[in-house]
Amino acid sequence: MLPIDVAAHGSRWRRRHPCEKAVLGLGLTVCAVALPPWPGALLVAVSAVAVMLGPAGVAPRQLWRAWRIPLGFCVTGAVPLLFQVGGPGGFVALAPEGPAQAGQLLLRTSAASLGVLLFAFTTPVSDVLPRLVRAGVPAPVVDVALVMYRISFLLLDAVARIRQAQAARLGLTSRAAAWRSVAGLGATAFVRAFDRAARLQNGLAGRGYDGTLRVLVPAAPVDRRFLAATAALLTAVVALTLVLERLM
Repeated sequence: MLPIDVAAHGSRWRRRHPCEKAVLGLGLTVCAVALPPWPGALLVAVSAVAVMLGPAGVAPRQLWRAWRIPLGFCVTGAVPLLFQVGGPGGFVALAPEGPAQAGQLLLRTSAASLGVLLFAFTTPVSDVLPRLVRAGVPAPVVDVALVMYRISFLLLDAVARIRQAQAARLGLTSRAAAWRSVAGLGATAFVRAFDRAARLQNGLAGRGYDGTLRVLVPAAPVDRRFLAATAALLTAVVALTLVLERLM
């Protein structure tokens, strides 16, 4: 399993209803997008990090390892705003408002990604997908997503084993050998994906699959106190942002 999935399954909020955590995480994400980037996005980021490291019990190292990837995309998207093409400054020059716009975009996107990570670190996908049927999502779509989610871990494990075997056979000693190993890895993973899919289809047919995957969803009542605390946190972030914006 991926580290973020392991953390979600072992989270302190594992037994809470996914709706509660969705309201909190996605609410912070909406605030990061809708509020002014300064100081709104900064307050959202601080709130999300405080909740994850505090009540949610996410380890700081796990949070950084998961956040650095979307943070890289945020930085990549903000860098082009620093430059302009054409104009009196030459073919490529620094944009007059580039640093401010890049900083605002970086604040918004990084804070929004933290809100999404808050939901991901506390809610396993296996808890969310079966409940989507009650929300109106067609059952076949949910079944396909659930099967793909489960088979993806098998394929990742197979890829890791193949890569380890290639390294043990000195398949990564040179650039040419590494490219051959990558090509062999892709071909083998492609064949194994079809093999896994065929075995899964045969297994479902042998168990009387009628078009619906029935899974046991653990009971998780909605905690109104948690929702009230979430509403209070979001209201405080919005109010503090508006107050600080007027003072600044």
